Order: sequence, then C-alpha cells, then structure tokens
Amino acid sequence: MKNLKKILKDYNPAQITIGVLGGHSALDVCEGAKKMGFQTLVVAQKGREKTYAKYYRTRGERGCVDHLILLDKFSDIVKPSVQKELRFLNTIFIHNRYFWVYCDFNKIENNFAVPIYGTRHMVRLEERDVKNNQYWLLQKAGIRMPKIIKSPKAIKGPVMVKVNEATRSYERAFFVAVSHEDYEEKTKNMLKSGHITKEGLKKAVIEEFIIGAQVNFNFFYSVMNGELELMGTDARRQTSLDGFLRLNAALQTKLLDSGYIPTMIETGHQAVTIKESLIEKAFEIGEKFMKATQKYSKPGIIGPFALQGAVSSENGREELVIFDVSMRIPGSPGTRFTPYTGYLWGREVSYGERIAMEIRQALEEGRLSDILT
Repeated sequence: MKNLKKILKDYNPAQITIGVLGGHSALDVCEGAKKMGFQTLVVAQKGREKTYAKYYRTRGERGCVDHLILLDKFSDIVKPSVQKELRFLNTIFIHNRYFWVYCDFNKIENNFAVPIYGTRHMVRLEERDVKNNQYWLLQKAGIRMPKIIKSPKAIKGPVMVKVNEATRSYERAFFVAVSHEDYEEKTKNMLKSGHITKEGLKKAVIEEFIIGAQVNFNFFYSVMNGELELMGTDARRQTSLDGFLRLNAALQTKLLDSGYIPTMIETGHQAVTIKESLIEKAFEIGEKFMKATQKYSKPGIIGPFALQGAVSSENGREELVIFDVSMRIPGSPGTRFTPYTGYLWGREVSYGERIAMEIRQALEEGRLSDILT
C-alpha cells in the first residue's frame, strides 16, 4: 500500500484495534489480541454474525469481540465508508483465507487503504493459476513436492486431483484416481452430479499421491526478531472422507462400487505431534521457504504461514513432502495444543497472541511500518 506511512502517521498508537474478517480464524485473532491489551473488531456478514455479535462478544471479563461491523456481504469491506470507520478505530487488519476468498484480489491489493499485518500480495500466490505461485516458490526453495502430472493420460499410479467445486469455487473437490480410466469415470460422475464443472476441470491440478502421515507445519516468521518459529503441527479433518474411513472394508467397497466418491472438504483440524528427530527437518523446509519468498517475492513472508504435506518413508528414511502452502494465518486454532511454542516461550502461545505480541513489540520500537503492508 503506497500511502501506508501516511495512514500510520494519523493513527493513535495508544488505541490500536486489531481487526479481522468474521470467519476462519477470527476468534483466535481476537482472543490473542485481547491478551496483549488491544481492542478487537470483527467485520461480519449478515446472517453469519451471531458467533461474534452474541456468543463471543465482549461483556465484562468474558468474550473477545469488542466491535462489530456488519455488512451485507464480505466484499463490501472495500467501500470507502467501511474503510473510513476502520481507520477511525486505528485498525490493523489480520488477513486470513476468508478475507481473500470473498473479496476481489485487485481491490484488496490496490484499493483497501487499511494497514494489513502480513504480506498483502502473497495470499494471491496460493492460487494455482497465477504466475510465480506456491508451486513455483516451493521449487525455488528446493522443497520436495508431489510430481505434477501434466495430462490425465499420463496417470500411471495413484494421483490426487485438485479441482474447484462448482458451487463453492474456493473449495477444492479433491479425489484420488489410480489410472486414466479411473480418472475419466470419476470426473464423468462428478460432472453429471454437478459437483464440478468442465471449466473447473480444465484448471485442475493432478499430483502424484504421496502415501504418508499427513502433517501441516505451521510457522511464524518474526520480522522483529529475525527468527523463524514453529507454532504447531496439525492435520485436517475432512468430510466426508473422515466418516468414510470409519466404515469397515465391506461397506467402503459397496459404496465405491455404487459410484460413491468421498469428498475432501476441510471441516476442521486436529492437533498432532511429530517426533523430535523431525523438528530440525521441519525448520529446514520452513527456513528454505521463508528465504525463497524474501528473494523472489519481496518483502517476503511476514508472520504466519504453513507448509502442508506429509511425512513419507522412502528407502528407509523419512522425508517431508509439501502439497500446499498457506501464506497467512492457518485456520487451525489447535496449534497451541502442540508443545512447540511452549518449548520456546515457556507457555503455549496461539497464533492470535503471537501476532499481537509482534505488533506490540513493533509499536514499542517504532517499527510498525516494518511489519505492515
């Protein structure tokens, strides 16, 4: 944002408000900000506001949402009147996946005149059809990722197909195929049911399927301290896959024979841990990715990001393979329930609190512009 320093000059550093869009990780952000003495604000969409306006609103010593801005739709956040209200409250916005799913990339990058904590332009790089995206950065960083299969006809073994849903284009209708014939049969059924579209299928990514224990490595790069931190490790819970895997083999086979395809829509996360001998490997890939962003996508990652993948066992050794990158706060509040922040800080620290700690330190040292874009 070109006029960042001018906007910050008009802010009252003693009355900073931490703002976030109402979904994804908003409560995690608000709870952490309150711990560090900040006012909090949620921008919610009508019909989806009760979580913030009722159940977790601040009342006395309870709750964590101090202010609420209610909009007809999330994308209205770029309206001048909304931006004016946000700046009046000295708001620093924490971007999350919701913020970028429901709003126009170009408008957020160029017309949203409210300081954002994190690297404003990098969330766009999560998309698979943009230049120098997450895959390109992973390659530049030298991080192992699944091989990309260029054509369905080239499928020779199990692959993961990532195609956007028809109704919710921001969600991906993942499915596994083991051959070209299997791919054709499954895509035919999914197109017929309306689950995906031909346009979405054209943009689909076909990846080598990695057999391993799935783990999301959630990091935080502190610009203030110049250090990378491991915030926690978790794994996705997906519907309807999780329920399908709880069935016995006979029922699974019967369902598959009937044409049923389990969906892999993210519905939550569960905290997991990794054995201590893998911690160094986790930091190694985190540092590689962080440095690649600093070199190829300046100023690079600020604050939270996640490398999502699996630990595979190949030729008698374990290897971390990364499928996806989140270039902002991940959607799992459960990272605090893994021990890694405790090893560093002597207590569990949530993403929301760690972000607030960084902003507080930047305010005290007069370096706020170093962590905002």
